[in-house]
Amino acid sequence: MSENTADNTVMGQENVPAMPLAINLQYTKDLSFEVPAGASIFATLRSAPQISVNIDVQANRLEEDQAVYEVALAVRAEAAEPPAQEGGQAGRTVFIAELTYAAVVTLTNPPQELVEPILLVEVPRLIFPYVRAIVSDVTRDGGFPPVVLQPIDFVALWQAKRAQQFPEPAGEA
Repeated sequence: MSENTADNTVMGQENVPAMPLAINLQYTKDLSFEVPAGASIFATLRSAPQISVNIDVQANRLEEDQAVYEVALAVRAEAAEPPAQEGGQAGRTVFIAELTYAAVVTLTNPPQELVEPILLVEVPRLIFPYVRAIVSDVTRDGGFPPVVLQPIDFVALWQAKRAQQFPEPAGEA
């Protein structure tokens, strides 16, 4: 074994460039939980509600002269009574949970073509576990089984968002 073993390897990676991203802070920007039917829903709900989830990601530069951005991951989970008969209309709304969770990030000299994917893919991927925990906790604390969000393919979400805006010249997010 050589005496000169000090090098730049960390877990088998050599000279990996530093990520041009720093998360300055994370916070709950907006949180809402609503049970429109009130206590009566608990007495009349006979089977598990049907839950739909919508997710959106937004990124905004906070100051024009600095590479500091707010990235917001918005989730809306809405539960409805299952239809009385198969193929019928869903019943009453059981609950609505809405969360906008944000991170303030600083980018340090990233290649221009990486700014949008960092902001709309990597940052949401990093904050998603917190979003998942908050949605689970708030639905459980609301008296219902916790809604556990499944992993999200943020690359596909970003690509779908770009496809809706196409054609648009690539620019800052």
